[in-house]
Amino acid sequence: MKQGVAILGIFVADLAFRSNRQPDLGETLIGSGFKMGPGGKGSNQAVAAARAGAKVSLISRLGRDAFGDIAQATWKTEGIASHVALSGSDPTGAAYIFVSDETGENAIIVVPGAADHISVADVDAARGVIETAKVFVTQLEQPIPAAKRGLEIARAAGVTTLFNPAPAAALPDDIYPLCDYVIPNETEAKLLTGIPVDTLDDARKAGDALLAKGAGTALITLGSRGALLHTRGQSLMIDAVTAGKVLETTGAGDSFVGAFATGLADGMTPVDAARFGCAAAGISVTRLGTAPSMPKRAEIEALLSRG
Repeated sequence: MKQGVAILGIFVADLAFRSNRQPDLGETLIGSGFKMGPGGKGSNQAVAAARAGAKVSLISRLGRDAFGDIAQATWKTEGIASHVALSGSDPTGAAYIFVSDETGENAIIVVPGAADHISVADVDAARGVIETAKVFVTQLEQPIPAAKRGLEIARAAGVTTLFNPAPAAALPDDIYPLCDYVIPNETEAKLLTGIPVDTLDDARKAGDALLAKGAGTALITLGSRGALLHTRGQSLMIDAVTAGKVLETTGAGDSFVGAFATGLADGMTPVDAARFGCAAAGISVTRLGTAPSMPKRAEIEALLSRG
């Protein structure tokens, strides 16, 4: 019987710097804070899904170094089954994260390191992990051919496929029909469709463009507004769920994707799973960090029960 969530993605060590603004070129600023922790979209989504209650497997590639040790320790603590190729020559990746003291908004530079070499062969080696999952998730921090291969394996096995096209990139046309759900944010939706997503009507137009490319459902995350669940039969705005003061938005999208995947794996309707994801994201932004900010299932359910 298929169960749980399989995720193909990368781990990086997040190096987060807080300040009132980013420095200009040639300028040095004194920041207000620094923190290092586990990150990478695939790893973050795996933590989010595991804490939300899913049985999770993660497919990735690491270097043989201290950052790789952090990854392995993180996954062990969270109960995530890791299927990882180790590189003897490439380091584990890292991410520079600027976080605004004033708004909690972020800007990020990711260097995937060893995970930049996740190959089709790596994905094929984990075929059994993908085929036995109920939901498969991937993104674009690893190479596109690897992501596409994961989607192909999942689709052939009847596994529900979630594609988070982040960071957005030019994609082959034949990747969209492999996706039951394409989950971009506003910026990614614009880059993929050419349609600026400033209003809800804009989001629906971008959703139509993604459906025309072959996606089953466009689920466009809209930050503090929530998310648009857009299919050929309905277009429904899922309102954001507020849990408190926003401290940092880094990881909110990963929290949403991981919790949404968990909801689908648990048999929730897409609408209920999206609400579950919005609640998880609403909690995550009230906390500092990426993976450390992901909420437990009981917290998500308690927030939703408040109406």
